[in-house]
Amino acid sequence: MPVSLTRIFSDVHYGDHASRVQRLAQLRPLLDGVTHLVLNGDTLDTRRGPRPAYTAQLRADVLGWAATSGLPTTLLTGNHDPDLTGDHTLELADQRVFVTHGDINFDNIVPWGRDAAAIERLLAAGLAELAPAARDRLEDRLALWRRVSAQIPQRHQSEANRLKYLLHFAGDTVWPPLRIFRILAAWRHAPDYAAALTRRHRPRAQFVLNGHTHRPGVWRHASGVTVINTGSFCPPSAGYAVDVSPDRLSVRQIEFRGGDYHPGPAVAEFALADAPASPTLAP
Repeated sequence: MPVSLTRIFSDVHYGDHASRVQRLAQLRPLLDGVTHLVLNGDTLDTRRGPRPAYTAQLRADVLGWAATSGLPTTLLTGNHDPDLTGDHTLELADQRVFVTHGDINFDNIVPWGRDAAAIERLLAAGLAELAPAARDRLEDRLALWRRVSAQIPQRHQSEANRLKYLLHFAGDTVWPPLRIFRILAAWRHAPDYAAALTRRHRPRAQFVLNGHTHRPGVWRHASGVTVINTGSFCPPSAGYAVDVSPDRLSVRQIEFRGGDYHPGPAVAEFALADAPASPTLAP
């Protein structure tokens, strides 16, 4: 009987011009030897936009691909696909590994984005409407984050023309130039936020797996939580895949070879034990 192996990656952004994934079939080599696949949010953009038929086709493509992949596939939601499924988190390895997209770490979901101020107001209003006990319950907060995400329409993501897409992308994400400092601040604080949220809501977890910020990395936090971000399939970011077996967690590069995506060498490995283990980092 094969040893169980769960592989997790995120932020495919299928259907977006920025994504390097033009065909879902390009991901097929990442399924080899895997017994459970987890896509940790932003697999596509399901929010309302000016091309509803295109959005519906992307959803059908992703759900059809997952259904015919030949192995159990868990699709977790992100801020771009808030209604793709009803699953927002996953726990593995007897609750030692906690998986969620990562936008819950921010009180405006996308602090670098054009919609950040509006999102922050919507979240604050939604929290005020919750019962006091629910405001600090992760499941209720995630449900609110997803409802608010669904209210934010697609912007550059829905643009069919590539040149217009680039112009709109700049306007939504990196213009004015000072917005770059919001991106850098989000990158700097995200591991601390992820560790704090995990300690508060999933105290048994030794590892938290996020995407969202598109910045891949592995951070051992002072609290004892190891924060892992799997990056994305959008340039200039690189993508990581996280493999969870009964006794090990490995962080691997995702490599593009021969037109497809393949698991590459490990950049970090951890023993899964009752106590946090020291990592083995690849040179």
